Amino acid sequence: MTADRGTSDKGKVPALEQALETLENARAGIAGVQLPLALPDAEEARRAVTEILAQLDDYVIPRYRSLDAPLLAVVGGSTGAGKSTLVNALAGFPVTRAGAIRPTTRQPILLHHPLDAEWFEGKRILPNLDRIRGSAAAVPSTAGDQPVHPAGSPAVSSLVLVAHEHIPQGIALLDAPDIDSISDDNRRLAGQLLAAADLWVFVTTANRYADAVPWRLLLDAAARDITVAVVLDRVPPAAEVEVREDLRDMLERQGLAGARLFVVQETALDNRGMLPAGAADELAEWLGALAANAAERSSVARRTLHGAIKSAAVRLESVATAASAQEAAAQGLHNTAVEEYAEALRRIIDATKDGALLRGEVLARWQDFVGTGEFFRALEQNVGRLRDRLGAYFRGEPAPAVKVETAIESGLQAVILDQAANAAENVERRWRSDPAGRQLLGDEIPGASPGFDARAAAAIRQWQEGLMELIRTQGQGKRTQARWLSFGVNGLGAALMVVVFSMTAGLSGLEIGIAGGTAVVGQRLLEAVFGEDAVRRLANQARQDLQARCQQLLDVERERFLGRLDTARPTGAAYLMDHSRELRRLAGEA
Repeated sequence: MTADRGTSDKGKVPALEQALETLENARAGIAGVQLPLALPDAEEARRAVTEILAQLDDYVIPRYRSLDAPLLAVVGGSTGAGKSTLVNALAGFPVTRAGAIRPTTRQPILLHHPLDAEWFEGKRILPNLDRIRGSAAAVPSTAGDQPVHPAGSPAVSSLVLVAHEHIPQGIALLDAPDIDSISDDNRRLAGQLLAAADLWVFVTTANRYADAVPWRLLLDAAARDITVAVVLDRVPPAAEVEVREDLRDMLERQGLAGARLFVVQETALDNRGMLPAGAADELAEWLGALAANAAERSSVARRTLHGAIKSAAVRLESVATAASAQEAAAQGLHNTAVEEYAEALRRIIDATKDGALLRGEVLARWQDFVGTGEFFRALEQNVGRLRDRLGAYFRGEPAPAVKVETAIESGLQAVILDQAANAAENVERRWRSDPAGRQLLGDEIPGASPGFDARAAAAIRQWQEGLMELIRTQGQGKRTQARWLSFGVNGLGAALMVVVFSMTAGLSGLEIGIAGGTAVVGQRLLEAVFGEDAVRRLANQARQDLQARCQQLLDVERERFLGRLDTARPTGAAYLMDHSRELRRLAGEA
């Protein structure tokens, strides 16, 4: 079935195609929206996305593609309002079940004229509902007859099609489940069917017409500017004037002054559960006149189409706001993790530059290595003469240099572990103060990852090995090689590590003097072997390598947080406002 493209006005063809392209683009953009973070407005925005997509799929796009299709009038209302009884009266036979057991409307039944069958047998509207053909050819007419049922046991996600001559050509009736059904599935299905309607036939009773649930839907109808007919059912004749006037006043106050109001008086049903003949004639005549008037049908369809598109555009703005909030929250969580681990790296590097690592065990092992007192005086007096003594010392007893390396490894590892733990604690604390962060963390407290201490120790050893390789590379010249061989690679490596950690800020009292002297020893020794410029270059390279390795360690730790965020990152917010504007523009043309 194809859309009515207006044979008298060929200019409508490209306009219709452009409108469909706008709708398809908007639908694709909305379908790509992911709002995974637990923000206060997230659930409502997710529901809006689902409902907007459903209305585009079930009504807006199909209606645009087939503007000349019959109108779909959905009969809806609260539990026990008499919807099914009214549908039976309009059809002229008991096509659907009515009774005290709830819910009664388990599979929605769509009644149509036989000549309109092709409009509903395919997936033009409500494409996610399977079609099951019911037959009214043998409609019973005697007492005790049962409603028409299709063969087999249709699933809840099915639409039962029943064709009958009593239904005017150009309009179809759909009996929807109760809007306040005890079944969640039925309530959702009722909302879906109402969203796919060209017009609503809303059934309520004299006792329940002021209930909150139906009025929420009626207010939604007013916001969407959908054509509404309200049926006031089971009205005692003596109260008809009073109840009718009261309901009419309520409709006018809520922006539904244009709604048609029909009254069905309280009366006994016959032995088939049918209303007396003529009880619903006023409604039947109105529907028949609407079906017979092509211009009026088109006006109703376009009015509802306009309202549906405008409603989608308005709701999409709120979704865009929620999506922007999701992206901002995700970026905030990302920035928190990046900031805290960047601060951890800064503190580690500061600890390697301010002399703090030359305290305690490292300082003691270095002093064991080079000696104190006389060693410093001799070095200051004659570095060249001391070189031979140091060379013999280093070659004869290499173990002290290894002890220096081990002490440095232990001290540096402690700093890295401490700062990594602080970063994890800070990220966790800040994430848990945010609802989205709490959701991502769950009940788990990350802490340091398993095996982090071993990885940190391995990284430090690799750095030390790289530092030794720097010394070997620097000492490849014949003259230099003779010098560094006289001192030993381990000895020079220990000296270079001390130089790397030699800035004395942060030490106090005796430690300043000792650490300062310690740095002088290491630096003078290296300069004697490699020269001043080479020592400066070696120290810078060693610092850069250490920083890079620490960065790698912390990046892996940080990824434990960012990885959680990556699996729940919001998407699709970029063009939602553009789609909303395009839908608003299209609503003005519908």
